[in-house]
Amino acid sequence: MCGIVAYVGSQDCTPILVDGLRRLEYRGYDSAGLAVHTGQGLAIVRAVGKLSNLDAALKKTPLSGTTGIGHTRWATHGRPSEANAHPHVAGKVAVVHNGIIENHIALRRALEAKGVRFASDTDTEIIAHLVDEALRGGVPQLVDAVRAALRQVRGAYAIAVVSGDAPHEIVVAKEASPLVLGVGDGETLAASDVPALLSHTRDVIFLQDGDVAVLRKDGPVITRLDGSAVGRPSKRIDWSPTQAEKGGYKHFMLKEIHEQPRAVEDTLRGRIDLATASVFGEAIGMTDALASSIRRVYFVACGTSAHAAMAGRYWVEQLARLPASVEIGSEVRYREPVFGPSDLVVAVSQSGETADTLAAVKSAKSMGAHILAVANVIDSAIPRASDGAFYTHAGPEIGVASTKCFTTQLVALLMLAVYLGRTRGSLSETEARRVLDALAHAPHLMRQVLAKSEEVKWIAKRHVKARDMLFLGRGTGYPVALEGALKLKEISYIHAEGYAAGEMKHGPIALIDDAMPVVVVCPKDHHYEKTFSNMQEVKAREGLLIAVATEGDRDVLRLLTADAAPRSMSWRGGGGGAEVVADIMEVPDAQPEVLPLLTVLPLQLLAYYMADLKGTDVDQPRNLAKTVTVE
Repeated sequence: MCGIVAYVGSQDCTPILVDGLRRLEYRGYDSAGLAVHTGQGLAIVRAVGKLSNLDAALKKTPLSGTTGIGHTRWATHGRPSEANAHPHVAGKVAVVHNGIIENHIALRRALEAKGVRFASDTDTEIIAHLVDEALRGGVPQLVDAVRAALRQVRGAYAIAVVSGDAPHEIVVAKEASPLVLGVGDGETLAASDVPALLSHTRDVIFLQDGDVAVLRKDGPVITRLDGSAVGRPSKRIDWSPTQAEKGGYKHFMLKEIHEQPRAVEDTLRGRIDLATASVFGEAIGMTDALASSIRRVYFVACGTSAHAAMAGRYWVEQLARLPASVEIGSEVRYREPVFGPSDLVVAVSQSGETADTLAAVKSAKSMGAHILAVANVIDSAIPRASDGAFYTHAGPEIGVASTKCFTTQLVALLMLAVYLGRTRGSLSETEARRVLDALAHAPHLMRQVLAKSEEVKWIAKRHVKARDMLFLGRGTGYPVALEGALKLKEISYIHAEGYAAGEMKHGPIALIDDAMPVVVVCPKDHHYEKTFSNMQEVKAREGLLIAVATEGDRDVLRLLTADAAPRSMSWRGGGGGAEVVADIMEVPDAQPEVLPLLTVLPLQLLAYYMADLKGTDVDQPRNLAKTVTVE
């Protein structure tokens, strides 16, 4: 999400750092800053807002030197402010950091007990003080002090550290947050992403989790956290700057689909405790007193966010045993609804600026309801108008059709349901641990689904000429079906409708014939038998079945292959290289609460590949805007 740039060499690093940060602007940020070794020591310049504000600050306070670090921050701990902007300083040490330190509260208390005074509200400043403490305690080298600090840290980080006593080196390290090195002629760089490096070198080294590197102008020395040496191969990057921003993917949307496991991990990080089977209220904008006072939950949202809210309603009712409803923002604002002090209104919006949702929030708040915003953009309009904010950590989403914002909203709403259930006593510790453990393992399962993207591409090729498609699902599979249909409409311009599978015989079944692809979300959950029956009804009417099913589901496979013509051969199995004809998009077996995180992925990929095959503008589909700020 945030951006790191570091440089050590022979050139003045300030313009290099600023240029690198500018190339990372697509990642999103709310403040920026530099730390440069001037030859006399470290000098720091920081500014809130866009890089133009940092440029203005640098004109007032010029920095010059050949070693420095830069950062663009997207707030996670502490509001956007100059004091909370990076780099953070302790003694002669300056640090920039991406990620979240999960045990920051305990570490801060321990440092404060030793007399340390903090200048910010961030978790990053803790790292600076830990490194400074190690150096003051007699650790001789900066890299050893960084290792000593990181051994006390639990969480995710990509860091770059400079010291006033080490004018020609930078120490970097990573754990569950990206960091790449650039190796040039007499200069070494580091950055959060490749685009920041391409103006200086095409030779890069991708660090692995647990790596610690010392950067000097003659190159990097890479070791592990325990100090053992390790070799990391360099790679020649031939991407254009635009391709680099896309990470080598053809479109931003495809990149963002594949970023979802990371986005889910970032949204979970620092908010759950598996040991106590709990969700931290202060990390999601809630308090125990508020949770205990709620009698009803309203979800207000539009578009994709409304589909996430529909899943949230299921979870709040099932886990927290609270009555819940989903309201479309554009409808509720004119319906004169009745809200009261015992109502929790959860406003879900990826941008935090959706006009209809914002109007509904203001109306509900005027009637005394408590408002919780679930948004991806820090300090946007809806969080500012709310009583509490639960920020998803999807990172910037460039593609207009939302993907990773949807899955991180699902994660946020499931965490909210678990928190409400645990706080109100309706959810046992055993059940909460089951759900949270499933959430913690969901990114791994999501990566397994995304690894099968070529199989989905094959299915897209089979059906790319379809004029209409039907999407069916039950339970939380219903909002997933709605989302799959919406994605297809948005970017491929194929007419698609999502329905609750139980509604199929109440009208939509009349549309089914041998030219109608019907996508059925049918994982093995407690709706499985009834959904399977719906698939049989589609099959009986010669509909073109496409199933999202649990891996190894032989019943679905037999249904799809019975009397099948050789028109669909996307699923390959049977041993010995034989092909079995069936349009199946498989997902791993998982706990029912996390199934939507898995079943939506092949539907996103299906929409993407069908749109790409049709040659539409995937990232900027016609007539659509990323943020709907007007009615």
